[in-house]
Amino acid sequence: MPYDRTIKVAGTFHETAEAVRRALADQGFGILTEIDVRATLKAKLDHDMEPYLILGACNPPLARQALDADRSVGLLLPCNVVVRTDGDQVIVQAIDPSTMVTLTGVDAMAPVADEAARRLDAALATLAEASA
Repeated sequence: MPYDRTIKVAGTFHETAEAVRRALADQGFGILTEIDVRATLKAKLDHDMEPYLILGACNPPLARQALDADRSVGLLLPCNVVVRTDGDQVIVQAIDPSTMVTLTGVDAMAPVADEAARRLDAALATLAEASA
């Protein structure tokens, strides 16, 4: 089962990361967490890797609805969005919100996941259009 929504964009890693933040904000998502995996692995393990950023995106009204449907869904929040490089390409990946429905088995989660997916897809579409 695919669990991601993925696009490839033109531009630099840093430009793309900033564009992702703006596109998510335009869809009502704030960034709760930001993990620079590259810097962390370098600092902790002296391991070198490509730029890799995990953004924990949260839309508070949607998060509230999801938590009202199932308090344990916090294990799947926030919606992670990854910005990473693969060779000379920049890849943006977002978790597919339908995984919340699949993993929890809670039908009441479906409308929340659908709205989150609509907003994440809109953000990704904005990034793809700007990159074209």
